[in-house]
Amino acid sequence: MKLLFDANLSPRLVTSLSDIYPDSAHVYGYGGIASDDAAIWQVAKRDGYAIATKDTDFLELSLLRGAPPKVVLLRIGNGTTAQLEHLLRLRADRVRQFAEDPNEAVLIVDR
Repeated sequence: MKLLFDANLSPRLVTSLSDIYPDSAHVYGYGGIASDDAAIWQVAKRDGYAIATKDTDFLELSLLRGAPPKVVLLRIGNGTTAQLEHLLRLRADRVRQFAEDPNEAVLIVDR
């Protein structure tokens, strides 16, 4: 599964998680879309990403528009980048199952 990390997440996650989420990207790599949820949604849909975010705005977009793209909502509060990386590694099997299930649009991942 390739993830598109939202602006509220560190771009370092792309590199640190490349072994289990290859071909992932950060919104900063797409120029000026970082603050435009609709543009992020379109890029993710077009390029086959699931959006990884702590922002519930994408949950609302998913409810309104449906998938694709899928949304991985990370419930970690003000956790550090290292804690986010650990959480995504810990839940990697569940994230893969989610990616393969055509009936799931949102996955809430928490500690």
